[in-house]
Amino acid sequence: MTTPEATPSVPYGTPEAPRLAVRGEAHLEVDPEIARIGITVSARGSDRRDALADLTRRNTAVIDLVKTYGEAVERVETGAFSITPELTKRGKGERVRTYHGRVHITAELTDFTALGELTTRVADLELTRIDGPWWSLRPDSPAHRRARQEAVKEAVQRAREYAEALGTSLAALVEIADIGADNAPYPNYGGPTAPGMARSAYGGAPEAAPALDLEPQRQTVYAQVNARFTMAPPQL
Repeated sequence: MTTPEATPSVPYGTPEAPRLAVRGEAHLEVDPEIARIGITVSARGSDRRDALADLTRRNTAVIDLVKTYGEAVERVETGAFSITPELTKRGKGERVRTYHGRVHITAELTDFTALGELTTRVADLELTRIDGPWWSLRPDSPAHRRARQEAVKEAVQRAREYAEALGTSLAALVEIADIGADNAPYPNYGGPTAPGMARSAYGGAPEAAPALDLEPQRQTVYAQVNARFTMAPPQL
């Protein structure tokens, strides 16, 4: 005994219930909520232990400095760490000329007033490089919700305009497909090719440098939805 196949749904509607498919989009420009900076602390020495001890001291000094900004700093994380020997040829063999140590730190700030002062103070430290800032929104930022809502409203408005052009009106919502709202990905913080401001200091400054005046970069939030409606039959 064979089972009758289910009747497939008609994707294009019927004359009694014409289907209308539209796309809604929204673009918002909002102020950033987070600023990230990448810090690379370096040390070098002819002895491995000395290089490691110097790197440890510098790393601790940077982290302690960042943490003095309290609630302005939301997160501090240590990334890659390395101690690399630099070899030099001498006669028939090779010997270690010096050791290079590096450790990468990322800091996330929500107080942009403190950001300029912190970046200047970190850049003023010996053998320290700073990259950034990179501006962004939180993943759960209300701006993403606003963009999605605006995209839905725009889809409904567009569908109504199409229906009005045919002298009819919308009857029912059939489907909304959330294509999603996204933002630019974060760069590779503190990497050797990271863009932004950078300074390598090989000597301490006699006086504290003035704080940088950093202007937050506006963020673009984008959302897109597909929506399908049925209409009352138009009189053509």
